[in-house]
Amino acid sequence: MVAEAEGIHQSIPVLDVQYRCITKGIEEIVDISAATAVAVASPPSSPGCLQVALEPDAVAVDVAALELDLRALNAIPNGPMEPLQFVPSFRSGSFADIGPRRYMEDEHIRIDDLSAHLGSLLSCPTPSAFYGVFDGHGDSDAAAYIKRHAIRFIFEDTDFPQASEPDKVFLDSVKNCVRKAFLLADLALADDCTISSSSGTTALMALVFGRLLLVANVGDCRAVLCRKGKAVEMSQDHRPIYAAERQRVEESGGYIDDGYLNGVLSVTRALGDWDMKMPRGSPSPLISEPEFRQAMLTEDDEFLIIGCDGIWDVMSSQCAVSIVRRGLRRHDDPGHSARELVKEALRLNTSDNLTAIVICLSSEDRSSPPSPCSQDQQQQPPRLRYCKSLSAEALCNLRSWMDNDGGGD
Repeated sequence: MVAEAEGIHQSIPVLDVQYRCITKGIEEIVDISAATAVAVASPPSSPGCLQVALEPDAVAVDVAALELDLRALNAIPNGPMEPLQFVPSFRSGSFADIGPRRYMEDEHIRIDDLSAHLGSLLSCPTPSAFYGVFDGHGDSDAAAYIKRHAIRFIFEDTDFPQASEPDKVFLDSVKNCVRKAFLLADLALADDCTISSSSGTTALMALVFGRLLLVANVGDCRAVLCRKGKAVEMSQDHRPIYAAERQRVEESGGYIDDGYLNGVLSVTRALGDWDMKMPRGSPSPLISEPEFRQAMLTEDDEFLIIGCDGIWDVMSSQCAVSIVRRGLRRHDDPGHSARELVKEALRLNTSDNLTAIVICLSSEDRSSPPSPCSQDQQQQPPRLRYCKSLSAEALCNLRSWMDNDGGGD
């Protein structure tokens, strides 16, 4: 977050307290930005017929990240919802790497079963889950503090609502509690004499209650939902290039210098950093007020990615979704996919610490559902997936093959 450039690479294990998940093994990352398709031809089954087999995702599909359809995603019912067939089933994995930095300042939380984790402390719509990523700057103290106390701030100190259905009243109450928790956490960092006033952290938290997904964000970590293969951004990066944030900063007396808030921070919202917020109670261009986005999950929603800015500095939301989706097709392991995402960011020369969480929203991979087929079709050899279109280079290679080899017999 703070403008700096350091250059020692070191990998470190993931620390997840009670909800630790250790992944084993990693497959080589393929550069999905390549626009060349390799055609593998088999002998024609009939005159003039050429069978072309392509590896899945061999040709990258350049799709811009989808904007939120707020009217659809935010359609939270006023009263109890009618029961639907789709019920999310959460399983997650994570991976973190120090990257080229000298110190690791990222922290994260994964709780796939929030009700079981909190026990009698919480009565909420089920299934329920809680995830968080905290990207520290200045040092790691603020991020580590928020990780240690996040559960207390949200579910113990804010009179968290008790409900059996995620209706609009419940949603509004949860938002109020989370907003209050962020402000309490910010003040707690100011009061803790063991934490430097220059220590701060971004914070992104995702809570799921039944089919309701709520994301609260301060800073430039990002949550991205995969909906039928398309990236739906569930948070807005709080950076000076975000027009609304720039306007708010300038109206509060701050300024942007070379892309940094007051020439120091690359984010416009954060917890801590009290050397920029003092004296307490005075207006500050750096705030800890979270922004919210929510969605009602459906069977079209495959997984959620939460990552720190070390990921998003070097790849788009759609690129990250494509990497994870392809990995889940191969091994159906969210922890492995999180590691693949981090390794790809390292290959793309990210300059920051790296943390990624992948949350599958079903007990099985739904990224490529089987299509029904007849008995005759079942007896035929399985057909590989194919792309809807080929790149210009691939078409050129295919035409050359047909002219030189395919037409010789």
